[in-house]
Formats: sequence, structure tokens, C-alpha cells
Amino acid sequence: MNDDNWPRIAAGGSWFKAAPAPLQQALLGLAVARRHADGACLFRRGDPPDGLYGVAEGAVRITGLAADGREALLAIAEPSQWIGEIGLLDGLPRTHDAHAQGAAVTLHVPQAALLAVLQAQPALWQSIGLLATSKLRAAFQALEDMALLPAENRIAARLLAMSQGYGEWTHQTRRVVRLSQEQLASMLALSRQTVNQVLQGLAHQGIVRPGRGTVEILDAARLRVLAGRVG
Repeated sequence: MNDDNWPRIAAGGSWFKAAPAPLQQALLGLAVARRHADGACLFRRGDPPDGLYGVAEGAVRITGLAADGREALLAIAEPSQWIGEIGLLDGLPRTHDAHAQGAAVTLHVPQAALLAVLQAQPALWQSIGLLATSKLRAAFQALEDMALLPAENRIAARLLAMSQGYGEWTHQTRRVVRLSQEQLASMLALSRQTVNQVLQGLAHQGIVRPGRGTVEILDAARLRVLAGRVG
């Protein structure tokens, strides 16, 4: 992809578009494009905060690691999504790990430079807060889904959320969600077998089409009903 497209793609999400012009200009003006090989680490839990990352190409997976080595997949950030705002707000160490999923490109905005802009224009902090609260809303919804919904509905809800970039993309009615069944199982604390059975059932209904490392949404309206997101 042409390097000139990376800022445009990273700036394409609803959060960035709603941010004040001075913050948009600061983010793109301070950003450094970084290429990441598959599996490359952007940051680890416990690392000092080093700023924001806007995904411009590929994807970044956000994970937690148990003492026994088991990995929990929390989210996959795709183009136009921004990550890293928690450490910007509280100055504390990173809460989770972030690794490239496949080859990826991010726009990295260094912490110190961005803090200088925010301190000079305190009103811009509200937009950083909105980035955090949008993810908090998504996290609460995911917790509610896991506590209350059967496996089929939980899977539908997560696929729907990912197809919309967790609210960052608009007017999405059909999209290929790029993740494996193992990753979907990890996200939802389900077995790989359960996920496979549910996806095959949805495929028979013409709602999705599972592929190798992908799930294609064929009928977004019916998926929305299953997810309980109608109205």
C-alpha cells in the first residue's frame, strides 16, 4: 500500500473524525509510521506508556497472559482504530500486550510530545477521554453478553461488533471478519468445538460463511437479531 494512504486510513474512524481539528493535526503531525512483522510486539503489560497507536494497515491483537502461559485474546484492532489511551490518561504501565497480527503498519504518536500538546490545550483531553469511554462501553457490553447470552448469541454479538470496528466504522452491512475460530473461542471463553458448531449452524441458515481464518457475514440483519442489537 502507498505510504501516503496510511494517515488517511488511520484518520478514517468515527473517533478521529469527531476529534477537534487541533487534535487531528497534532496526531498526524507527530505520528511516526512503524512497520510490524507478524507477531511483533508493540508493547507488553508492565511497559511504561509510550503514546497512542493508530492502526493503518493489518491488525493488532490485544491479549492478556496467564502465569501458566495461556493467552486470552481481548480484542483485535484494525485500520482506523486507535489504541494506547489508558496509559496516556493515567501515566501507569501498560495493562495488556499488543502484537501485530500478520504484517501491520501503525502510526505511533509518542507520549511526551502528545502530552505537551494536551497540556497546552487542555480542552483536547475530552477527546482522549471519549476514546477510552467508547472502549469501556464495549467492554461492559461484552461482559453482559458473556454473563447472559447463550453461545450462539454471544458469537453473533462479537462478530457484529467486529464487523463495525467496535463502533469506529459506519454503514457496514457485510464484511469479512478476519480471525480464526480459535481466536473467537478465546475472546468468548468458549471451546473451539462450540464455536465451530455454532458457526456451522449459522452457515446452514445463510447468516455467515466460515473460512480459513475468516468469517464472512452474509446476512447482517439476521445476525443483529441474534445479537440482540435490534432497536
